[in-house]
Amino acid sequence: MIGIQYLVTSFAFYFIGGAFAEVLRTELATADPDFVTPAMYNQFMTLHGTIMIFLWIVPAGAAFANYLIPLMIGADDMAFPTLNAVAFWLTPPGGILLLLSFFVDGGAAQAGWTSYPPLSLISGVWGQEIWILSVLLVGTSSILGAINFVTTIFKMRIKDMDLHSMPLFCWSMLATSALILLSTPVLAAALVLLSFDLIAGTSFFNPTGGGDPVVYQHMFWFYSHPAVYIMILPFFGLISDVLPVHARKPIFGYRAIAYSSLAISFLGLIVWAHHMFTSGTPGWLRIFFMAATMLIAVPTGIKIFSWCATIWGGKINLNTAMCFGIGFIATFLMGGLTGVMLSSVPFDIHVHDTYFVVGHFHYVLFGGAAMGLFAGFYHWFPKMTGRMINEPLGKAHFILLFIGLNITFLPMHELGLLGMNRRIALYDIEFQPLNQLCTIGAYLLAVSTVPFVINVFLSLVKGEKAGRNPWRAFTLEWQTSSPPAIENFDEEPVLWAGPYDYGTDSEGVDSEESIEDMLAEVGANSK
Repeated sequence: MIGIQYLVTSFAFYFIGGAFAEVLRTELATADPDFVTPAMYNQFMTLHGTIMIFLWIVPAGAAFANYLIPLMIGADDMAFPTLNAVAFWLTPPGGILLLLSFFVDGGAAQAGWTSYPPLSLISGVWGQEIWILSVLLVGTSSILGAINFVTTIFKMRIKDMDLHSMPLFCWSMLATSALILLSTPVLAAALVLLSFDLIAGTSFFNPTGGGDPVVYQHMFWFYSHPAVYIMILPFFGLISDVLPVHARKPIFGYRAIAYSSLAISFLGLIVWAHHMFTSGTPGWLRIFFMAATMLIAVPTGIKIFSWCATIWGGKINLNTAMCFGIGFIATFLMGGLTGVMLSSVPFDIHVHDTYFVVGHFHYVLFGGAAMGLFAGFYHWFPKMTGRMINEPLGKAHFILLFIGLNITFLPMHELGLLGMNRRIALYDIEFQPLNQLCTIGAYLLAVSTVPFVINVFLSLVKGEKAGRNPWRAFTLEWQTSSPPAIENFDEEPVLWAGPYDYGTDSEGVDSEESIEDMLAEVGANSK
């Protein structure tokens, strides 16, 4: 139930944050600020980024973790159910506070989702203070959730399941939780100090009083670059569980994928200053962070190659979940390649704070996390609801989103190379044609939500009944009813095959009835 609450809440904020994005792109369709004022543009831009990161992607990852981890390891609930509820109920107030900041004196925060001082100290003070409170609430929710995920995975697996028998989503959530627990408190400290500068007149980051704004950048990015992996790692795990089912092949390189998640978690903590190559970072330190950033491409590349090897030669069922899974590989690869480019100090200095960075960022987090999210959504929708999704509407959603995504964000790389700065409402007329193309793509992204919403409600009401295991999958969540029982399982599940044993002797189990017969036989033998 809490997993579904997270999912519904995160999608509510997805639509709000997406509406803000449409405002931004409508304004940028022309070179002059003729749709909203520059001040309002800054407010929409700040809240768009904050909502999409802290109130959509991060809670959506928590939604799947809450829903799937107990089911995948054979547990009847999370380790700390009350703490789990507290973690969720911190999220809606954070989002509501953020939206209400539009109505305070001076309006909402205007310093971007990064809120660098001194800009954040002089623009929309009360809106900025509400922004800080909102992010602190959501950050606290993340910490409480991470404690729960780690404890549940280590302490509540069924007796026959060791760490190397877990689905890869559980490994990805271990890596994600480690990042959350190590980095989020640093962001919280930075925001508390920034709040003191705002309302108490201190000078931790205020240069007019002797403070150092670069210290804030270090503290902010020590969380916010790991936050990229906090956002993407859960969906790496979802993709690792979606692809083998619909390719009917074992996952290629199980341990390599599992350990690469841990490697990304470790390396993600030592690359933060690549965001600060133009902030007076010494040359020797630039070299270290450039090398560390390039190195993190290795475990990420291991995942890409393993996913491609998994689907290569498989009996691919090209349903909606698989389409989004393959689309994820393509779009995330694009974001990863431009990330390697940005890790190089000379290139990064050239395109810093331009639309090249915006294009890269959105290919990683919208092309990556959103594609992975929808792959997981369509794959586990039958388990959550007991109904099958409408495939034609699902594929229409995929096609519109995939085309709209590329039309929106691909031209941004060219805009950045030509020198267009990000976070501005007014720009040179020479950039207008490419901006208009980006705006058309953004409108197409908005249209893509229509078949998605219709599909969800239509399938909930009239969808074909799913049964226990419509995908003939081997992970434990498919051994219980759809939707699951109150305590997940009516009896303790049986680990009768590995999570990815497709194409082996276990693959002879071709139907839901024969799976149930085998489970009954294994259960009787074990008794």
